[in-house]
Amino acid sequence: MQRRNFVKLGGAAAALQLLPSIGFSQQGDVFRIGSLTPITGAGSPYGPGMQQAIRMAVDEVNAAGGAGGRKLELFTEDDQTKPDAAVLAAKKLIEVNKVQAVLGTWASGVTLAVMPLTDAAGLIQMNVSGAPAISTLDTKDLVWRFQATNDRFGAAFAEICTKRGFKRPATMAFNNASGLGNVEGFTKAWEKRGGKVAAHVTYEPSRPSYRSELQKILAAKPDVIVMGSYLPDTTIILREWFQSGADTKWIIPGWAANPDLVKALGAEVCEGIISVDTVSNEKSASYAQFDAAFTKATGKAASTNIYAAMAYDMVISLALAMEAAGPKATVEQVNAKLRDVSNAPGTAVFTFAEGKAQLAKKAKVNYEGASSKLDFDKAGDVTPDFGVFIIEKGQLVRRDVVSITM
Repeated sequence: MQRRNFVKLGGAAAALQLLPSIGFSQQGDVFRIGSLTPITGAGSPYGPGMQQAIRMAVDEVNAAGGAGGRKLELFTEDDQTKPDAAVLAAKKLIEVNKVQAVLGTWASGVTLAVMPLTDAAGLIQMNVSGAPAISTLDTKDLVWRFQATNDRFGAAFAEICTKRGFKRPATMAFNNASGLGNVEGFTKAWEKRGGKVAAHVTYEPSRPSYRSELQKILAAKPDVIVMGSYLPDTTIILREWFQSGADTKWIIPGWAANPDLVKALGAEVCEGIISVDTVSNEKSASYAQFDAAFTKATGKAASTNIYAAMAYDMVISLALAMEAAGPKATVEQVNAKLRDVSNAPGTAVFTFAEGKAQLAKKAKVNYEGASSKLDFDKAGDVTPDFGVFIIEKGQLVRRDVVSITM
């Protein structure tokens, strides 16, 4: 399914094969960044904050004199959390705005749709999507993921099930790359621990009811249901579950089990739900600086939008790679420096200005991000920690932090 979706979009990529690969020399003293975030659609609770974080980071880099002898110029588009809309927006960024990097895609389906375009144009693409297929289809090492993969989420779900003593889990997944990736990752990790999944259902989007799918799951008598879902479908499923009177625990990704879910269903329905999301690098100086700036700009703490710190780190790490690559470097040369400036070993730096100063001294730097330590593996993925939040009296209360190894 994931690969077919990717190939289906090949026509759009083929059209871009006729475009020249964009290098810095074509852009003079400006490096153009395209922000492609979900201002509307399912990702809208996070997209505006992500866009603001990208803008903040661009301003920070420019205030420090730019990167690699160039100022950053920002162009923004709304991907609408829809692959088709994202493709049109990405084509505008690439063909009209002549960007050299596309940052901020949220939904896996959107990232998978945009990848053929950025790949064909030889551009850097940075995202917060979870689908494992993103890594396997990134054959040019141009795609960088700042969020945990869905299989990492699945491994975290399995660790939480073990720690909480669940014995008979079942799974429900929204039929797309992200939803299936979550529960497939969980199943793999759970079976590796010697467990078995009692039942599984894959359900389709935009349905008015999921009662039949829910009944199939409840018939297996699970003690916990692990979800790969989004807010709209989760809302319907939990409402119908509560009406059934069943006594089952839930483990749900944080983008679906959030304050908006409580608003939609009420505190009684949501009581005891386990919400899991990655946690930022909260003890770092980079996070403290970002949190203060984000709060000033938006009136909201950085903790209210986990993806904002990731979007901010995209620009800072990219700018440090530009600085490390030096003046007149190509996109390919800048891309090759991303691991160098983000991974250990190296002098730990927490802002762009600190990193730029160290690079001027010919030192190797290790940017400790606001979102995570940003140690990219060979697939361009990171492994942050996971917060375990319990909904108690209508509030999400963090009760644990889970670390995993991949």
